[in-house]
Amino acid sequence: MTISKDEQERLYRYYTEPKMVTDLTRRTLGLVLAGGEGSRLKDLTAWRAKPAVPVGGKYRIIDFPLSNCVNSGIRRIGVLTQYKSHSLIRHLQRAWGFMRAEIGEFVEILPAQQRTDKKEWYQGTADALYQNIDIMQRHHPEYVLVLGGDHVYTMDYSEMLLYHVQHGADFTVGSIEVPVSEASSFGVMSVDPDMRITEFNEKPANPASMPGKPGTALVSMGIYIFSKDFLYQTLIEDACTADSSHDFGRDIIPGKIGKARMIAFPFRNKEGKPGYWRDVGNLHSYWQTNMELCSIEPELNLYDRDWPIWTYQPQFPPAKFIFDDEGRRGEAIDSLIAGGCILSGARVKRSVLFFATTVEQSSHVKDSVILPKVSIGRNCRISRAIIDKGTVIPDGMVIGEDPVEDAKRYCVSPEGITLVTSAMLGQNLYSRWQDEFDG
Repeated sequence: MTISKDEQERLYRYYTEPKMVTDLTRRTLGLVLAGGEGSRLKDLTAWRAKPAVPVGGKYRIIDFPLSNCVNSGIRRIGVLTQYKSHSLIRHLQRAWGFMRAEIGEFVEILPAQQRTDKKEWYQGTADALYQNIDIMQRHHPEYVLVLGGDHVYTMDYSEMLLYHVQHGADFTVGSIEVPVSEASSFGVMSVDPDMRITEFNEKPANPASMPGKPGTALVSMGIYIFSKDFLYQTLIEDACTADSSHDFGRDIIPGKIGKARMIAFPFRNKEGKPGYWRDVGNLHSYWQTNMELCSIEPELNLYDRDWPIWTYQPQFPPAKFIFDDEGRRGEAIDSLIAGGCILSGARVKRSVLFFATTVEQSSHVKDSVILPKVSIGRNCRISRAIIDKGTVIPDGMVIGEDPVEDAKRYCVSPEGITLVTSAMLGQNLYSRWQDEFDG
């Protein structure tokens, strides 16, 4: 292996060098919408909000948009929480307390507080911002960056911010090209040659293809940049509209077409192709996103030292692989294995194991996502499965080979991904109301 002297020095340096704060990013406030229930993730969100779901062996989903903000030079960030937010808030306190408020850097938690006269929880994405309009104004931003807290990707928001300013936009929507077969899960838009939005349909049953690109649709990534005066006026108007659902995709964007300068920002990689962006909206997409990280050269590079994904790291020792006997060999192939894991004469292939997980001898795990602190006994076979945090898999158990049989005890997606939680195995780790989540 040969590397240049410059590359050697870069790898040896003592600290990360994120983008410098510019005048544009300094005048921008980032708001992460992290209150979603994520019901399509089934029991994975029974006790946690969707943005708090673990991903990639050591992260939470929300770490990706927050890391993008910090790496882009946007250091004033608010996180709007609502649904079962304790796990999320605890993670934010542990992982994101390194910002220095004295110099205008912060990750501020904004829980739903029924701040308006109606005394309601957040009724939609636009209402969530409206209920915090006084907090936004207190920070005096020139631009407001609004993000979903439940997508996995890396993106330089400063490029989108510059695009917004250069086009004199009131409102800019991050957009990406996806197959038409997948577009019905997103807001689908049409644009003119100048990328001005001419039509927008939220989750249409029959999405339209892009002109000249049959089979491909342009969809919203749930990333928005607003000029402040336009945002405040729009939020107040929407709050006073009785028949509004107070949602950006259903109300704000369609209602402003032709009345405001709304621009689509195309998210592309260095090769000019659509960038890596995953909406982990259901069990299969969550499983697939984790599996993609096991590729030899995944599109999402977690090892990029110039764009680190920040998170809270519990103090566990390095992963350990023990025994080297025939039929009892601790090994992992094409897998991500976090700290504190022990593979005791077990074989793991194309899988993601989160921290403090143990796999006992003669067990085989493949094509699976094993969340933190799972204990897998001897002689188990697990494939195409998601095992939730703290679950104990008894000796000899087989999961993922017979979807019909698995469906009698566990949750099985239409694509055949099996989700197993401790409650499904009668291991009730937490106090609960009668019959809740035990179906």
